[in-house]
Amino acid sequence: MQWNIVAECISGINLIIIWFYSRKSNLVPSLRNRLFQFCFLVTFCAMSFNIASTIMIAYPDKFPYLLNWLVTTVYFVATPLMGMAYFFYTLATVFENRGNPPKILAWTALPGGIYFLLVLWNPLSKILFSISKDGAYTRGPLISLTYIIFYLYGVAAMVAVVVWRKYMERAIIRILAIFPMIALVVIVVQQLYPTVILSGSAATCALLIIYLYLQNKQNSVDYLTGLPNRQEFLKMIELLIGKSKYFNITVLSLRGFKRINDTYGQHTGDLLLQEIASYLKGISEPHCLYRFSGDEFAILSYGPLDAGIGTKVEKLEQRMQQAWNWGENNCVVPAVIGVVGYPECANTVEDLISGIEYSVSMAKGASGTNVYFCGHEMLNSLHRRRKIVEILEKNLRDNSFSVFYQPIISTSTGKYTVAESLLRIPDSPIGPLYPNEFIPIAEETGMIVEITYQILDKVCGFINRLSRENIEFDGVHVNFSGRQFSQIGLAEKVAEIIEKNQTPFSRIKIEITESILAENAEAVEEFSLEMQKRGVLIELDDFGTGYSNIVSVMNTPLDTVKLDKSLIWSAMEKRETAAMVKSLSTVFHEMGLQVLAEGVENEEQETFVKSCGIDYIQGFYFSRPLPEEEAFSFIKNAQSL
Repeated sequence: MQWNIVAECISGINLIIIWFYSRKSNLVPSLRNRLFQFCFLVTFCAMSFNIASTIMIAYPDKFPYLLNWLVTTVYFVATPLMGMAYFFYTLATVFENRGNPPKILAWTALPGGIYFLLVLWNPLSKILFSISKDGAYTRGPLISLTYIIFYLYGVAAMVAVVVWRKYMERAIIRILAIFPMIALVVIVVQQLYPTVILSGSAATCALLIIYLYLQNKQNSVDYLTGLPNRQEFLKMIELLIGKSKYFNITVLSLRGFKRINDTYGQHTGDLLLQEIASYLKGISEPHCLYRFSGDEFAILSYGPLDAGIGTKVEKLEQRMQQAWNWGENNCVVPAVIGVVGYPECANTVEDLISGIEYSVSMAKGASGTNVYFCGHEMLNSLHRRRKIVEILEKNLRDNSFSVFYQPIISTSTGKYTVAESLLRIPDSPIGPLYPNEFIPIAEETGMIVEITYQILDKVCGFINRLSRENIEFDGVHVNFSGRQFSQIGLAEKVAEIIEKNQTPFSRIKIEITESILAENAEAVEEFSLEMQKRGVLIELDDFGTGYSNIVSVMNTPLDTVKLDKSLIWSAMEKRETAAMVKSLSTVFHEMGLQVLAEGVENEEQETFVKSCGIDYIQGFYFSRPLPEEEAFSFIKNAQSL
């Protein structure tokens, strides 16, 4: 019989080309990537030995008899091995994010193993093929077993895709189903044209499709810097954790890189990123460098987190403090560095990434250092922060925040005519939470906006309750965050809540801090004017903390200025501060504003603020913040005195 091997020869050339481009496609030595390379090796062996065997059988006088037997035997081993290799690759893809499937691989390798033993026994039994001394090739009675094994694994791959499809994206399912479908087509064509050898061609087509859609270099490499991307980074650390190997991660995050793009243009900014990437690649070898995000790079170093990493980080920090020269440009690019180690600091991919991102965030927020090492303490802090976020989300969802009220006394009447509402979480799964811990988190997450609306709604209910008891009470102060003033329709939302409760607008006084006024002057002024039209009063909180000045007070429609407690406490020790407080009180009164002093904790402070002509006093000397029921009773009882 004369065989046609043209298709196999062309496919062999194509296979070499695919291998050439794919050999650096995936740098992570995962089971899936190793099996992809194994598919190449098996397919190349099967095609090469198939072509060689066909030529030797066609020209037996040109080749030694034993070599002919050996080459043909290797071909018979490699052909069904192609199907098994693709099946194993399918399993590795299915289980890539669910752990390696060693038991499944072991059991499903059994048919291939039995067939391999039959091939080894074939020189004695001649059950697959035989080659006579004169080079005549004869098929054995079980020759079909070679192709059955090949196609059996193809069908098994299709079954695996169907059974475990819920673990994969739809596009991956379609791609993995390609090989069995191609194998089916080859069966039909092979029956129609038995002299044309196509088994290697089918495998090559499947490899090409898998390479283009699953193993392509573009899927794993950042196009700008040529570095492995974040996806490859995550795969690598997951692989290292699975092998329990020590490693540490150093992330370099550039500060204010947007300014570089705005100043020099995005193309020039890209060239700078390439320059920095080139430098980092040089100093990170033999370790791995990744582009972690837009302006962040990650160095993955092997070994424990020891003193040596500190020296490397110090050198990196020193370099980032020097100017970069690229093209015709020259500038210093500020950067911060975060470091985390496995398993010293964290034991999971999630904790490692959270730890490194948190350490970078802490470094950006710190003023004294550009480097943060993530340890157990920082990771515990991060875990606590997550729990607090969950608690805030639940309380917000259930509208279960507690509102405390701190009564404020009027110096003219000696009665408690107003109070400040304060957000509290006295009970939670991790114990009582204090405002200085959960308020900043609520602001960072943006939850403070809806929380404030809920507080305002509860305050309206409290005021209405006092009114029903005929208790003389001027109103309640509600604190607004700076986040509030980034909301569209803020004034309308506030008015809607107050109107819904049928609470007099004049009973609500909104407190804004000096920092809010300094950062959102225009928005605050617009909101204050709108609220003033409706009768809602505005108070400037924490005056004296260093943000605002008399001019900003003059330009904002305010009703009251609250002097920060630091001024009152300082006035007890410094004559100059005491004189300033008195002068401020006089100036604000002449501007038509009322003055409130907070933080009064003893009789001496009370005497001083009264001597300054201050209108309202707030502090622990008179009352601590009280839960709603206690505050209601306190105000009611105080009115009867």
